[in-house]
Amino acid sequence: MQYKYESADRDYSDYSSGRVLYSLPGHPAFPVRLASEIFQRCLAQREKNYSISTPCHLYDPCCGAAYHLSVLGFLHGHQIKKISASDVDEKAVALASRNLGLLSAAGMDERIAEIDRLLALYQKDSHRQALASAYRLQSKPLADLKVQAFQANALDRDALTRQIPPGTVDIVFSDVPYGQHSHWQEAGRGQTQSPLWLLLDALRGTLSAASIVALVSDKQQKPVHAGFQRLEHFHLGKRNIVLLKPI
Repeated sequence: MQYKYESADRDYSDYSSGRVLYSLPGHPAFPVRLASEIFQRCLAQREKNYSISTPCHLYDPCCGAAYHLSVLGFLHGHQIKKISASDVDEKAVALASRNLGLLSAAGMDERIAEIDRLLALYQKDSHRQALASAYRLQSKPLADLKVQAFQANALDRDALTRQIPPGTVDIVFSDVPYGQHSHWQEAGRGQTQSPLWLLLDALRGTLSAASIVALVSDKQQKPVHAGFQRLEHFHLGKRNIVLLKPI
């Protein structure tokens, strides 16, 4: 894969998982540079296919701790009007709420106070670095973003549209669970279609008329659905990345 928009390898250490943004075991952080690249490709495809460049409603139905959604809020908040995040795991949703809360002044103030208390107690270099990163993130001009995080099975259309008004999501960007995740396997058990097909089918109820879907998976999972057209497909390491638009 060749980077189009993030061609320079910048220092993203302020966004390191567990430094200022909260981390959760079993939910690895998505690479910042790749997240920014994929999001910008989604924006470009939205403008190319629909001639629309207004701020988008961004959604991840398999959000984990909402790490990459929060990073995108810091990096591209001026191009986002709302971030929605959902996951079947209750603990993940709780942490996603805290990470998305860092996109507000009040949330970042609270996190800075928390890191400051840890530094006073333990005097660790890691806490000093975290505090410096938090102040740098705090200094970034943040857009007036709306955020929401809720618990839902990503393969259940009704569960999604109970929380998200139908036809309002402009960009879906999800790093879907890989085959070893039990919740993902159980959700698709007994179905004739693959979990990715079921996910795309469930998402159709949330998508706006000018939407783009970006799915990241392992190479064994194929995001194929008759209701979607593939726009881009590329690989990076073990990751399979596909951009789609609804037909």
